[in-house]
Amino acid sequence: MPAIHTWTFKPRLRSRAFGWKGSHLACQRLKEAVAEIKKVARVDPVTAADGVVCLMERIWPAFMDVDTSSGALGGAVNWAQNESLPILIEAPADRKTRDKRLDRLWQAIRDDGVNYLWMVEGRWGELCCSREVASRWADQLLGLLQAAWSDPRPGNYVRGTGVCLSSLVAAGRHQELLEVLALQRFPYWDDRKFGMQALLSQGRIDEALAYAEASRGLNQPDMAIDAACEKLLLDVGRVDEAYEKYALTANSSSTGLATFRAISRKYPGRDAKKILLDLATSSGDPGRWFAAAKDAGFLDLALEFANTGRTDPRTLSRASRDLVKKDARYCLRIGRLAIQRIFEGYGYELTGADVVDAFNHFMAAAETLGIASQARADMLAIATKQPGAAFSDILMRQCSFDRQVCEPPVKAMRTEQRTWTRRSTTKH
Repeated sequence: MPAIHTWTFKPRLRSRAFGWKGSHLACQRLKEAVAEIKKVARVDPVTAADGVVCLMERIWPAFMDVDTSSGALGGAVNWAQNESLPILIEAPADRKTRDKRLDRLWQAIRDDGVNYLWMVEGRWGELCCSREVASRWADQLLGLLQAAWSDPRPGNYVRGTGVCLSSLVAAGRHQELLEVLALQRFPYWDDRKFGMQALLSQGRIDEALAYAEASRGLNQPDMAIDAACEKLLLDVGRVDEAYEKYALTANSSSTGLATFRAISRKYPGRDAKKILLDLATSSGDPGRWFAAAKDAGFLDLALEFANTGRTDPRTLSRASRDLVKKDARYCLRIGRLAIQRIFEGYGYELTGADVVDAFNHFMAAAETLGIASQARADMLAIATKQPGAAFSDILMRQCSFDRQVCEPPVKAMRTEQRTWTRRSTTKH
């Protein structure tokens, strides 16, 4: 039995502990709970495993009143399960203790109002830790699942579907699993991924790939299917096939830079420049990969992407600022392009400050090259060509500003201030 331990997270994750606007605090409390469990796991994995079960039991009661529309809390809950479930799976326990934990988790799943614990269901077979236990859980739910999916009336839902399917995989009952999945009217990837696992367990790699491809359909997550197929091919050493078929879609992220880095990590043998060109071609917008090309050191390619794509002007402006000491001529071209794109209507929610920043970065590069007067005249020409355009007045004021007129008074004021300071010091 686990040793008696007082968990700090328990009172913090009590029932209805968070209100409608408590998403940020709830995410913080989850991170603290996982950190506490991990700390205990280093010295007492048995107690830590019990802490994982306690955490899963408290997720729905604590968060039932929280607004989850932003997706932040859902992401935090998924992260917490992904970090803590391995502790529970790997912790040593006798049959009686493990069965009690499974019963508690099953009750938490039944009480869960929004399916927060979908990852617990998906890894139920691993949590059973034996074929015998997994088979027992599968028997409890299989008949109900068969009846629901055989019913001609649509809309039937079985709580614990993932528990049943995951248990069938762990119990080695692969044919039964494939037969019950065949009863579904429409392919549903969250269920059919277990069928793919069953085929893989039997070494039927090509059939598993075909099964995953057949899971595509309306409202199905193509990116998740691509990721599963890519992982399968990478695991069996078919790297080229994985890259050609799935890499560019399976690793898509919120930014081009994150996507490029993810692919580069998985395929270290691939030429980075070729990856960028493939991404630009497949996406149809080369400008999205400007930052990735710049970060990889391919400045010529980055400039090409910026000229032919729709890179945000602020991204171009920051590049002009960051590389001025390394390549001022390149920064001059990028800075000019940033201002030009602002006047062409690119970017979102731009302000006058963005125009001023882009101008200042452009002029810093020009001053480094010793062509400040020509650069200022070029900017003035851009502004005067579009007198009615947004921000044209701001750019014209920046171009007309004579810095030499203002420098002497500023220097005189500073000199006078230093003189007064010396006199004050001498007097005291």
